[in-house]
Amino acid sequence: MTTPAMEATGVTVAYGATTVLRDLNLRVARGEIYALLGGNGAGKSTTLNAFLGFLAPQTGSVRVCGIDVAADPLAARGQLAYVPENVALYEHLSARENIDYFLRLAGSDRTGATMDATIDDALRAVRLDPAAWTRRLGGYSKGMRQKVAIALAVARQVPLLLLDEPTTGLDPQATSEFNTLLQDLRARGSAIFMVTHDLLGAAEVADRIGFLERGHISHEVAASGAEHYDVRDLYRRYAGATNAAARPEAA
Repeated sequence: MTTPAMEATGVTVAYGATTVLRDLNLRVARGEIYALLGGNGAGKSTTLNAFLGFLAPQTGSVRVCGIDVAADPLAARGQLAYVPENVALYEHLSARENIDYFLRLAGSDRTGATMDATIDDALRAVRLDPAAWTRRLGGYSKGMRQKVAIALAVARQVPLLLLDEPTTGLDPQATSEFNTLLQDLRARGSAIFMVTHDLLGAAEVADRIGFLERGHISHEVAASGAEHYDVRDLYRRYAGATNAAARPEAA
């Protein structure tokens, strides 16, 4: 069996007396897009933080490409790229300069023409307009910033992308372009895990959707044929997850 890009097995995370994740189990394969939906307080951010190695579970295990995140968080982070809701890049640098800087910071030994070709290929892969490659990021839209962040992941050749609310603040055209980019990355073999409130966006692009209720995945559905998903059923499940997370006992 191929090692999954990311896997949580029986994970429980608590902050003091408050349990946020309860026996969480999920698995994302390479070349798969997985969307995690849930209301505020359902545990989506805690799930991301567990995979990023920012907190250790009280029970269970979290693995990235077979690496136990709690045991070796740096090695695990070396296999993934995290794109937050608001991408943090250097405003005074261009797209090319940002990627060049972060590649060198990550220890890349590419130089000269090899580095240039790597950066150009990555920016081309995310379909950023070549006219913007040498412009400062201070004038970029959110969608363009996301493309630069994902281009960095492409240049690093990491197998896993973690995305936090990636379509928040994007207009419909930018959202459609972003979903096309995710499909391109999936075709390249990347695994993509996104936490989101955007039910329709998730239904458009995800292979599987999990619904998080009070730290536990209560429902999981997969795309099926040309119909993809029954959106009405998805809405009912999402509404249930949102309402459950809003209860007083939810974390």
